Amino acid sequence: MKGTLWTAWRQQRALILAGTAIVLACAVWAAFRRADMTAFLSDHHLQLCKGWDSDACPGTDPELLQRVLDDNNGALRALGTLSAALPVLIGVFWGAPMLGRELESGTWKLALTQGVSVRRWFIARFALATVCAIVGSAVLAALVAWWWEPVSNTLDGLYWHDGYLFNATGPAAVACAFFGLAAGTAAGLLIRRTLPAMGAVLAFVVGVRILLNTFRSDWIAPTVRVSQGAAPRPDVGSAWSTGEFGFIDAAGRQHAIADACPWGMGLPDLPTCMAQKGYVARYHKVYPSGDFWTFQWIETAVFLGLAAVLIALICAVLRRRVI
Repeated sequence: MKGTLWTAWRQQRALILAGTAIVLACAVWAAFRRADMTAFLSDHHLQLCKGWDSDACPGTDPELLQRVLDDNNGALRALGTLSAALPVLIGVFWGAPMLGRELESGTWKLALTQGVSVRRWFIARFALATVCAIVGSAVLAALVAWWWEPVSNTLDGLYWHDGYLFNATGPAAVACAFFGLAAGTAAGLLIRRTLPAMGAVLAFVVGVRILLNTFRSDWIAPTVRVSQGAAPRPDVGSAWSTGEFGFIDAAGRQHAIADACPWGMGLPDLPTCMAQKGYVARYHKVYPSGDFWTFQWIETAVFLGLAAVLIALICAVLRRRVI
């Protein structure tokens, strides 16, 4: 390793080594906690009940199973929070100072007097940071998924659609880390002052994440589960409920439960209400657990698209050398 890459390493090694130490500590902690959890499940022969509304598993003590969840939910949320927050941390503490500090202090001029082009100067620094950000975020995302997998979607534990899990695992978490780095780098280049750039990238990355969380369910249409007559609706299981359910009449029209057979209206029972109003079935709209990957790839494409736009902007500014 020499030249501009060696310089990039010298300038970023403190962040790289600190990040490596944190990831290794998380790996040791997750491995220890997961081993303790799986040993308890095996020693007590506990079968997992998928879904918060599932019937009790045969031969499983629900109190022991709940004990496992209570012992691990908090720690899993903590690791998931760190993984989900990593793109913001990368953007604020790595991306924003990468160019912002150089421009603010004027040290970039010294680098360009050593026979190094603006393009090489930027590529070496950004490429090293990109590799480290992707590897670190991928390891953290894998640790969260690996630890959670034995008790995934179980009773009142963590589910695939919870923010602690969805935002912390899968390809979207890695793509978001790359996006955070690109956003921070662009902020540092355009604002040219480190602290204001940090504040700007914090607001931008968090804002994008909030928007995606808010409109996630609008990406694809939910699955409509139908039960004929007054038969009970199937258990939600590991699906993500939209909260939309009600009745279907003979013409196939859907009627929300609040407008159809609301509680407290003096109706004798559900079958009587359905018979009186001509409803022939019940429906419930959900996103099955298999939709996890659909949502993940959609948000991965969004993050990568935003990162590509930001990198193109950075390259355009550097090409004009308005620094």
